[in-house]
Amino acid sequence: MRALLVGSGGREHALAWKLAQAPSLTELHAAPGSPGIARLAECHPIRAEDPEGLLALAHALDIDLVVIGPEAPLVGGVADVLRPAGIAVFGPSGAAAAIEGSKAFAKDVLAAAGVPTATQLAVARPPCVVKADGLAAGKGVHLCRSDAELDSALKAVTTLGGGFIVEELLEGPEVSSFAICDGSDAIALAPAQDFKRAYDGDRGPNTGGMGSYAPVPGVGADASEELLELVHRPVLAELGRRGTPFVGLLFAGLMLTPAGPRVLEFNCRFGDPETQSLLPLLEGDLLAALAAAAGGELAGIRLETLPGAAVTVVLAAATYPEGVDRGSAIAGVDEAESEGALVFHAGTALQGDRLVTNGGRILDVTGLGETLADARAAAYAAADRIAFDGARRRDDIARDAAGGRTVSLHPA
Repeated sequence: MRALLVGSGGREHALAWKLAQAPSLTELHAAPGSPGIARLAECHPIRAEDPEGLLALAHALDIDLVVIGPEAPLVGGVADVLRPAGIAVFGPSGAAAAIEGSKAFAKDVLAAAGVPTATQLAVARPPCVVKADGLAAGKGVHLCRSDAELDSALKAVTTLGGGFIVEELLEGPEVSSFAICDGSDAIALAPAQDFKRAYDGDRGPNTGGMGSYAPVPGVGADASEELLELVHRPVLAELGRRGTPFVGLLFAGLMLTPAGPRVLEFNCRFGDPETQSLLPLLEGDLLAALAAAAGGELAGIRLETLPGAAVTVVLAAATYPEGVDRGSAIAGVDEAESEGALVFHAGTALQGDRLVTNGGRILDVTGLGETLADARAAAYAAADRIAFDGARRRDDIARDAAGGRTVSLHPA
């Protein structure tokens, strides 16, 4: 099978790494790709948001399956250009991708599907959560426990230029729940947990994610199936009723409240950086599973979770999430990989043969081990090997879980 992966971030590097291992793969291409992805696939200089360019490339390469990684091209309707031209796509239509592209649309779907979620508030009054309605690269959610935080949040979402919604502020641990969907049915992947805040102790502004780990202690295979029945399948049915069947990866961000799981948000693609922790633990032909979903034929497909654990630590620019770093030399990646870690390129470029920074989140370092404590130690030991000017990370990724903390879908 000839596959084309669309995107250039750490999530796409992790997908390329896993797809390259697929027994069903014959050729792997990427657009635009990255220095890391280029070690696994042939990269082509076409933007992820260029549907006509991607269509021409797919036809020229006789591609069997296009896998779209980032949310922006999905919400922008890239799949709507490829599918009518006879190109199989793993990724939802623009209409179905509105589950991520519009918080208001997602709330309407959740209500119609009867899926438990945070209550939407008519008046913005702390404590509450203010969410930008459209895409904001993981930075459009503001927790407001004071009037000052609320004022700041309202200014921030207004600056983005779109609408916003206000919800009740829920308390509890968060879990990311993933399902590969074929339009009507779904199979679950192992849940993961990510760390959205910029600084240790869950302080600072929201980011695209500063780290992740899998599995989540206390949320095993039975819980994954329960979440499919509670969340994903009702939403799939509702989207189907609306004439917008969802084909792709449906990602629910959940809060495990004392009253049970509540959906905080939906995403229409693999999580970033959760994917970097999930895929090293996945056993089976991922490419074949994605192709089956794209063809509406998931029945009989199985993907298993390997024993062990994975922890991912994000190395970010000094000013992230407000700013980026471009052109700073990166050292130590080979040494980190020699430690046994996986190093996924999130925002890098080449200047000649020199690897340099090119983004806000620069590298994702994934450590593996028999336990979360082992995986965490491996991730940080490898991350210690990597250096670039102003490199910043959180030092508490998976600390509590590695120390024995567990969660439950139904806390007492």
